[in-house]
Amino acid sequence: MVTVTPMPQPSPASDVVDQDLFQRAARLGLYGATAHWSTVGSEPLLRTLIEYEEEERSHRSLERRLRNAKLGRFKPMADFDWTWPKKIDRDHIEEIFSLEFVAEAANVVLVGPNGIGKTMIAQNLAYRAILSGRTACFLTASELLNDLAARESSSALMRRLRHYSQPGLLVIDEVGYLASSSEHADLLFEIVTRRYQEKSIVLTTNKGFREWTDVFPSSTAVVTLVDRLTHKAEIIEIDGESYRRKEAEERKQERQRRLSGRRKKPEGVRPRKATPRK
Repeated sequence: MVTVTPMPQPSPASDVVDQDLFQRAARLGLYGATAHWSTVGSEPLLRTLIEYEEEERSHRSLERRLRNAKLGRFKPMADFDWTWPKKIDRDHIEEIFSLEFVAEAANVVLVGPNGIGKTMIAQNLAYRAILSGRTACFLTASELLNDLAARESSSALMRRLRHYSQPGLLVIDEVGYLASSSEHADLLFEIVTRRYQEKSIVLTTNKGFREWTDVFPSSTAVVTLVDRLTHKAEIIEIDGESYRRKEAEERKQERQRRLSGRRKKPEGVRPRKATPRK
């Protein structure tokens, strides 16, 4: 006959000397340590091992969330040129980086012409959310809608819709840059509806909401889509010339200066006189 020895049970929290360390070990799933806490709880090395495990898991979690967010390369907000736009509410933008809108399941809509910094702000908001321990997903509107439209069955579409409903923050970039079909409008409406008052969306667009009927010309869902998107939203308008165009012009001028400097002969250098042959 085989005798089964019951597994030792964790010590009651009231009997644990260092309750904080005990709870941290329990959260890490160190069941052997918590079950024998009266024996190992006072070991000096145990605290160090728990700290190592917490740091490693935190690091791996951050890397995984950054990888899944698909942010790509982007400039930090420290490099944002606040003096370039003709119209920008810096205080409002800096306020949303507190991420209170995420806690409230509200949205942020950045409206403005191309090249004005909307994408840069949106990427940094996603990055800030990830650093705060949340999950995020960044993609363009065309990537999102084409991905959903490509699903060949209703079950596959439902799975993909659930996928985009899960991140704590969903960033949809460049809505309105390309004209879309009524099917795309319906899919965007589905995403907004699934996240409505549950999880936040950051959306950038170069079109005012009155122009969205031109973006989705044959859709009947546009009015309701805009209504739900903006119901609890921070709407930030930015105006000015394209910063990318400014940088391109500066690079062109710098290149012309370098070429001009190469062609110009150095001053004070006289050509050598030819030595006559004897």
